[in-house]
Amino acid sequence: MPAHTALTDLIPSRLPLLQAPMAGAQGSALALAVCAAGGVGSLPAAMLSPDALKAELQVLREQATGPWNVNFFCHTAPEPDATAETRWREALRPFYDEAGIDPASVPAGAGRVPFSHAVADVVEPFAPPVVSFHFGLPAPDLMARVKSWGSKVLSSATTVEEALWLQAHGVDAVIAQGLEAGGHRGMFLGTELGTQLGTFALLPQVVQAVQIPVIAAGGIADAAGVRAAMALGAAGVQVGTAYLCCPEATTTRLHRAALMSEAARHTELTTLFSGRPARGIVNRLMRELGPLHPAAPAFPLATAAVSPLRAHFEALGRTDCTPLWSGQNASSCQTLPATEVTAALARGFD
Repeated sequence: MPAHTALTDLIPSRLPLLQAPMAGAQGSALALAVCAAGGVGSLPAAMLSPDALKAELQVLREQATGPWNVNFFCHTAPEPDATAETRWREALRPFYDEAGIDPASVPAGAGRVPFSHAVADVVEPFAPPVVSFHFGLPAPDLMARVKSWGSKVLSSATTVEEALWLQAHGVDAVIAQGLEAGGHRGMFLGTELGTQLGTFALLPQVVQAVQIPVIAAGGIADAAGVRAAMALGAAGVQVGTAYLCCPEATTTRLHRAALMSEAARHTELTTLFSGRPARGIVNRLMRELGPLHPAAPAFPLATAAVSPLRAHFEALGRTDCTPLWSGQNASSCQTLPATEVTAALARGFD
């Protein structure tokens, strides 16, 4: 049954429900399934090559049965710092020694690139119905270019101040990302984790502060969570973790096992895997180094040094150095088709 809100006025889907873009754990297949069930499916694009992005956009344009979203990061790419990189690899040395890897043999690199005119050149022919951003917004000329396609623009806010900034800079709706949310925090006006609020504290404050639709995100995993968010003034919800064990997701076997185990009850914000705070299930690397290590280089430069360690331990069937992204509420992670997960969530709009 269609649910009418300010969000469905803006983005004409049957349900005011967005599937959170989850880089590394999904492609267009999950987005298509959510669209088929009446929600807005999302494609995470921050880690895709231009050719891979073009191929996924073609699939979505040809097969999506409703509006869909493509998501980009818009961080400022940091300058490589050889001293910081050496310090980081030294912190990881016990793991390198155990794995028999020479840290000097591991290439440095970013792995995630911010939205740019070169990326926009790939996207423009497809004119996505929705374009969303993480870590603020791109430069004004890029923002104007996206708007010229007729795309609706969303971005994540983790504080009231960020929500007001996004509204002032032209977003069509804001995603209020609570502290419970899995993956990377969208914070962009500051770095102090003490400013970060839970979804049901943040949401009503953002709703009161802005005049655009607000989408609640973080810890929403079932119909009861949807109802709670809508009762607090949300125009819609964004859900990620509940989709990670769907067959349409590309979540690895080891990650799925962790999500459906008791380990998923303990998540932490960590900078170890990318350099920015992101929520994941606690694993050995987080326990032994501490989840917020001062030697972790600026986002996204921390990733390269950890990648060979991740590959080594995963080959042994272990998640010692694997980012197990998850929100605080993985209770709904099941091996159900995404259409069924969406239908279960949709009961919260009744």
